[in-house]
Amino acid sequence: MGTGLRDKKVLVMGLGMFGGGVFSARWLLSQGAHVTITDLKNKLELAGSLKKIKGLNKVTLVLGEHRADDFMKNDIIVVGPAVPRESDFLKIAKRNKKQLENDASLFFRFIDRPVIAVTGTRGKTTTTNYIAQLLSEKYGTIIPCGNTPANPLLREFGKRGSKKRPVVAELSSWQLEFLPSARRCPSIAVITNLYPDHLNRHKNMEDYARAKANIFRYQKKDDFLILNYDNSWTRFFLSRKPKSLCYFFSRKKLPLTLNGIYCDGGTLVYRSNGVERILVDMKNFERERGGHNVDNLMAAVLAATLLDSGMVVTPRMLRELKEVPLRQETVFHNEKIIVINDSAATSPDAVVQAIKRFRLQNIALITGGTDKNLDFAPLAREIKKYIPVARLILLAGSATDRLVQKLHAIKYFTATRKPKRFETLKECFNEALRAVDGKKGIIIFSPGAASFEKFKNEFDRGAKFNRLVKRKKVATKSRLRKN
Repeated sequence: MGTGLRDKKVLVMGLGMFGGGVFSARWLLSQGAHVTITDLKNKLELAGSLKKIKGLNKVTLVLGEHRADDFMKNDIIVVGPAVPRESDFLKIAKRNKKQLENDASLFFRFIDRPVIAVTGTRGKTTTTNYIAQLLSEKYGTIIPCGNTPANPLLREFGKRGSKKRPVVAELSSWQLEFLPSARRCPSIAVITNLYPDHLNRHKNMEDYARAKANIFRYQKKDDFLILNYDNSWTRFFLSRKPKSLCYFFSRKKLPLTLNGIYCDGGTLVYRSNGVERILVDMKNFERERGGHNVDNLMAAVLAATLLDSGMVVTPRMLRELKEVPLRQETVFHNEKIIVINDSAATSPDAVVQAIKRFRLQNIALITGGTDKNLDFAPLAREIKKYIPVARLILLAGSATDRLVQKLHAIKYFTATRKPKRFETLKECFNEALRAVDGKKGIIIFSPGAASFEKFKNEFDRGAKFNRLVKRKKVATKSRLRKN
């Protein structure tokens, strides 16, 4: 693969403590680029990330600061995920007409295989994983890449296989901000939905939606764009006049003029150019996985079908779709207690979905975290409907403070029923066990917020919760046997 990066001077801005820029740096080195890494954190703070870079002796390190000169003398600036868009150093680079990239724009510049890419506020990870699993039936095991530290986009260039074998990628709004510089897009783009999120980074919802719309900005007329017919922001995306063929998914019958997939009495129906065919019965899937996963499944089946028109989706394939970790994931269950890890719920809307799914059960909810400037009023109303004060357990954080304000405003708390707020996840889980002790119940850890005040990220948060659950299993089982 010729990238033209040999002997180019490339500045990686933001290595990150969690490996955000590590694979970008490694890949650039493999392409023969002269790499400089700059990060505001010092060498000690970045020690874990620096260890992962082979050929570190060939890298120029500028740590603990950014230098204006680096943004003027390097040919290309590769921007890390934690870098704010309004950075003064990025302004210097733009004034000097430097090429700004991130991992997604580099990936799309050079990839020579078909790409299905998924974005959205909710469900993008599950949808991406479902697509990969469905296509693995024909193409062999496909591991999703993109918005995950486990399999970054640029790692795809090191994999062997047929050029017809598709790449299935999840893209965040941050990754999509830089995609226009590549002037290329996925051949099949999926937008699962759009809800308020990341408003600590984006000025408003329209700014957030514009970033998402970059996923189809440079699609061609024979590419496909998959949109959620039931989501109010779909009109905004259509107003951007996509050049590609638009297909939709919906929980109700689609208008006759539209192509796509819809649910008709528990059956998936596919329509293209006026011709309909029944795909598969999904009543059991909805009952077992929840209504929110119906949307994810429809988007995934539609993407897989558009890539491979001869694809046959069977009930067996639906049964065998693996649950995605940290997304309403059942991590423990016995005859009395179910424990759900929903750590990937980083917005209040996601918590609402979890409450609605399990509302008929005796819920003890652990929620709270770091604020992203989101509205907690709808979540507060849902909590008042379904969660007694004694079974609401709050993990302290800036977002938690906002939620408590909204709960006070609707008189959820009283003089005798006060909020139970804890500093650690361990304290929260212990309180949740007490709340359901001796009764059938379900403990849901669904933060509805970012994680950075107490954890590295939502994956670290979820892993720590799982470890707590694992340690408590024996004690919980023995206590249940006595009741």
